[in-house]
Amino acid sequence: MNLLVTGGYGFIGSNFVRLVLAERASWRVVNLDVLTYAANTENLADMSRAAEEAGRYRHVRADVADARAVAALFAEERFDAAVHFAAESHVDRSIEDAAPFMRTNVLGTGVLLSAALEKKVGMFVMISTDEVYGPVDLGDPRRFGEDDPMSPTSPYAASKAGADLLAQAYFRTHGLPVVVTRCTNNYGPFQFPEKFLSLMITRALTGGRLPIYGDGLYVRDWIHVEDHCRGVLAALERGAPGAVYNFAGGEERANVDVARMILRRTGRDETALETVPDRPGHDRRYAIDDSRARRALGWAPARSFEQGLDETIGWYRSHEPWWRRIISGDYLVDRKSALPR
Repeated sequence: MNLLVTGGYGFIGSNFVRLVLAERASWRVVNLDVLTYAANTENLADMSRAAEEAGRYRHVRADVADARAVAALFAEERFDAAVHFAAESHVDRSIEDAAPFMRTNVLGTGVLLSAALEKKVGMFVMISTDEVYGPVDLGDPRRFGEDDPMSPTSPYAASKAGADLLAQAYFRTHGLPVVVTRCTNNYGPFQFPEKFLSLMITRALTGGRLPIYGDGLYVRDWIHVEDHCRGVLAALERGAPGAVYNFAGGEERANVDVARMILRRTGRDETALETVPDRPGHDRRYAIDDSRARRALGWAPARSFEQGLDETIGWYRSHEPWWRRIISGDYLVDRKSALPR
């Protein structure tokens, strides 16, 4: 397998690359990543050099929305499959400026799909999100299934819905073998510390305040990133072309309760909680049904949230230099200026 992974220096992408290199010894990974602020070459530093020397890994720095660069890569390499993680993903940033989200998430996905179609890539896995379905009220027993309509509310979610539908259109119109996966909130090693859980952990470990939007009763379903990545791998290897698969953690928690769990585990008290003004259009709850993935792919999450949270806090404790270099900006020092966007 010669596998293209886009966004392989990001949080979920780097965890997926690590999983593939560790458990699929005959596979080679080409990591297409432009290195935006949320990408970090240190996420793969302990294994990428050895894999590169063994001919199993290559990084190509290019923008997924740059049609010429993508075409050049597909001319150099013949890919058996592609897994498309690359995306702008921070909701708050999408509210401030939606343009990068439209470019990367929609245009970039279209560029990749066109290249994959032209070069007859054997499988294209599109990584989407549960946020495309829109919110579910607190206490509502419904969970969205893969055939439910999309109703995104944030610019981020809308851009992912557009990419999601575009991928499905390439299957229906052109017959490109496409699988779409939609997942709940991820957490775990190498998560950029602007996202909720990683921000809460790093703030707790440094004695800082933990900012909570509004009343804190916004409910998310949490899944450990390795459990998600194993689901993506199962979709790549066993998914049916044209299918959509939900991956859920089955671990719904209110944000304020997650923050309290982190405080208890780091020896802090609840006086560290700080209420901040709510963001516009904040969805109360997301809920999805993952029974199709469990049934068709033989997949299920392996960790409880309590176990995964303990492991994650332990990882951040033992990798303090990693996240402190991000907070200080030092992780960008050795990087050349960003490519044009």
